[in-house]
Amino acid sequence: MGKIVISTNVTLDGVVQDPDGQEGFELGGWFHQYVGSKDLGDWTANETEEALGAEALLLGRRSFEWFASRTPAMDVRVSRKWADRMNSLPKYVVSSTLEHPQWNNTTVLNGDPVKEISELKRKVDGEILVYGSYQLVRTLIEQNLADELRLVVFPVVLGTGLRIFDETGDKKPLHLVNTRKIGDGLVSCAYEFVQG
Repeated sequence: MGKIVISTNVTLDGVVQDPDGQEGFELGGWFHQYVGSKDLGDWTANETEEALGAEALLLGRRSFEWFASRTPAMDVRVSRKWADRMNSLPKYVVSSTLEHPQWNNTTVLNGDPVKEISELKRKVDGEILVYGSYQLVRTLIEQNLADELRLVVFPVVLGTGLRIFDETGDKKPLHLVNTRKIGDGLVSCAYEFVQG
């Protein structure tokens, strides 16, 4: 049985929008503005360890296209080990419009997302990692399909922007699994969703 793990970077006030500044959000680009060199090295090591522990990736279309346009050609300045793992993992993208994905090992889930993701959880044995994909993340949380939430918290408050929990329809109890410092300024928090 698969375990859906949402992994995301977030500001102290919960903003997940435009961390790299390429979406045009006026406060975007906070990822590199508030991360030091030690933070970045330790963050990269954390991301690599996470990818190595995953059995599959699950992405929404826009996040899939963002990763697909960058990851296959990443050089050693980022993390070759991480890029190699991302390229080799089976990838599942939820989309009603994507027809011919260019990234290897990709399957498009174009039917009922809840049904297809439930089937994916039955089929994959291990962690199914979700990066970005905030619209998909909200569906996973709302439909009780997510099993774990991993946040890397950045030391900045933006005051505005899309948040991971902007529109939840009900309370979502979580159980703390782990917290640890990454580099000099980041904090990793892992929570399990309490089902039932």
